[in-house]
Amino acid sequence: MTASDRPAWRMHIDWTRCDGRGLCSELLPHAIARDDWGFPLTRDHRDPVLDSDSAAAARDAVSLCPRLALSLRRIR
Repeated sequence: MTASDRPAWRMHIDWTRCDGRGLCSELLPHAIARDDWGFPLTRDHRDPVLDSDSAAAARDAVSLCPRLALSLRRIR
């Protein structure tokens, strides 16, 4: 299976739930940064797309988010 054949993941951030604790940016620093108040920032202000190598960290971020503000969806 080549890198282009492997599935990718899209992480959705529910801004109505997020309170800026920053756990997602700690687990996925290559995809999510924090603003001055601790809220997540993405490069293009869209839900980040993560490769399969980041899937474990993304699942951890989803399951550990104290406000249940994250969800993960598999894409091709």
